[in-house]
Amino acid sequence: MTLNRHLKKLASKIVDRTLREKVISFMENPTIEISGKSFRGLSLEESPAGKSRHHSYPTGLVEHIRASTEAGLALCDIAQRIYAISVKRDIVIAAMLLHDIAKPLTYTEKEDQTYGISSLGDRMDHLTLIVAELIRQGFDLDVIHAVSAHHGYEAGPIGPRTVEALVCHIADLCDAKFSGELLRSAEFLIRDCGAERPPRLTT
Repeated sequence: MTLNRHLKKLASKIVDRTLREKVISFMENPTIEISGKSFRGLSLEESPAGKSRHHSYPTGLVEHIRASTEAGLALCDIAQRIYAISVKRDIVIAAMLLHDIAKPLTYTEKEDQTYGISSLGDRMDHLTLIVAELIRQGFDLDVIHAVSAHHGYEAGPIGPRTVEALVCHIADLCDAKFSGELLRSAEFLIRDCGAERPPRLTT
């Protein structure tokens, strides 16, 4: 699969060559194998980032990954410039690019153009899938932790224990919330115009 040019540009900012190549390689072929069976799911380019809450439309996942990675880099700048805290940007970029990369495997597209849960998604959540795969592929512990903790203390299996993981959590939360509010505003505008909400919003 040819990697989205915006995501590849962000990945190119990873200074560590080995980490950069591993991230790009996985994003180009986001396949997970379980018991000898390969799972692919929806394409990265067409997948939503969520079924209903945020980025719940085609290309939504790419937009979310791109926006949350950019937000993470902005937080790195703020941490260093204002709070004099040094953040390892390679970890932030890698974790944000990969944090939701297993979501397409857990979704399926229905005939009415809405999204449902795939057979794999019915048994495994996207976070467990990606963390297991990152461990299998030998990613650095700090990258794995940042991915594992990106949902935060309330919604995830573990809270952020490093500044990089905290940056990833806040960046993910910020973009998910922002997109969700934008979608809700769009629904209000559609309703005010007297039209019906389409089964699937698009950008």
